[in-house]
Amino acid sequence: METMMSVLVGILVTVATYLILSKSLLRVILGTAIMSHAVHLLIMIMGGFSRDSSAPLLGEEAASYTDALPQALILTAIVISFGVTAFFLVLAYRTYKELKTDDLTKLRGHDDNE
Repeated sequence: METMMSVLVGILVTVATYLILSKSLLRVILGTAIMSHAVHLLIMIMGGFSRDSSAPLLGEEAASYTDALPQALILTAIVISFGVTAFFLVLAYRTYKELKTDDLTKLRGHDDNE
């Protein structure tokens, strides 16, 4: 299970890197969102998968507990990444409305030294 999830994380990181390196501002934002989900999956893999452990809310008599720290980190990271992605989308929309382009090379402007 961990191997399959690791391959999925690798695919997501590859796709996200390709999108981040593109010229379109919307693709860069989509790439950062995909990268954040890849990191969430990576944290979940590092937490480990166990079918025989139970939730820590069942009491002190349970034989083994599932560590709740990865789930708490992922939940917090999901909320933060949604907020940051929404902010980036609004910023990109505002930039497109003002400058009529989302091409990053055109948004960079002209260098005075050339």
